[in-house]
Amino acid sequence: MINWSLVTFGFSMGTFKFLFAHWLTYYAMAEPTFFDLLQIFISTTAGAWITLTVFYWMSDYFMKRAKIRRLSKNKASKKNESKNWFNNSFRPKIKKIRSLFRIKAVRNFRRWLYWRIKRFIVKVKNGLGVYGITLLAPLFLSIPGGAIVCAKFFGSQKKTFPLMLLNTGIYSFLMCLWIYTTQ
Repeated sequence: MINWSLVTFGFSMGTFKFLFAHWLTYYAMAEPTFFDLLQIFISTTAGAWITLTVFYWMSDYFMKRAKIRRLSKNKASKKNESKNWFNNSFRPKIKKIRSLFRIKAVRNFRRWLYWRIKRFIVKVKNGLGVYGITLLAPLFLSIPGGAIVCAKFFGSQKKTFPLMLLNTGIYSFLMCLWIYTTQ
C-alpha cells in the first residue's frame, strides 16, 4: 500500500534539500520496509528531476531578472546618495567622517567578498569541469541553485542536463542502498 504522506514528504524534500531528503524521509517513517525505500527513491528522485527541469530551462529568465533587479537597485542607491549628500553636509564633522569610513569599509568588504567568491567559483569550474559541477552543485547548493549554476556555466553543452539527471538518479539510488544496508 502506498503511503501518500511519505511520498508527498519525500517529493517536497527532494525538490529543494536533496542532499538530506532520503534520510529525513526515512526517519519520518515508523517501521520502514523495502517497499517504503522504493517509495523514498521514486518520490525524492521525481521531485529532484521535476525541479531540475523547471529551473534548468528557466535559468535564462532568472538570470535576466536578477540582472534587471541589480541594475535598478544600483540606480536607486545612486539617486539616494545624491539626495543624502545635502542632508549629511549639515551634520557635525566627526559623525560625517565616521559614516563615510563605515560606508567605504562596507563597500570594500562587499567588493572583496564578491571577487573572492567569483574566484572560488571559477577555480571549481575549471578544476572539476562539467562532470564535477553537475554532480556537486545540485547536492550542495540545493536543486534550484545547482540547476541555475550548471545552466550558467555549461548550458551550451548538450550533455549538461542529462548528466544532472543521471547524477541525481545515481545519488538517490546510492542513498537508498545505504539506508537499506544500515537498517
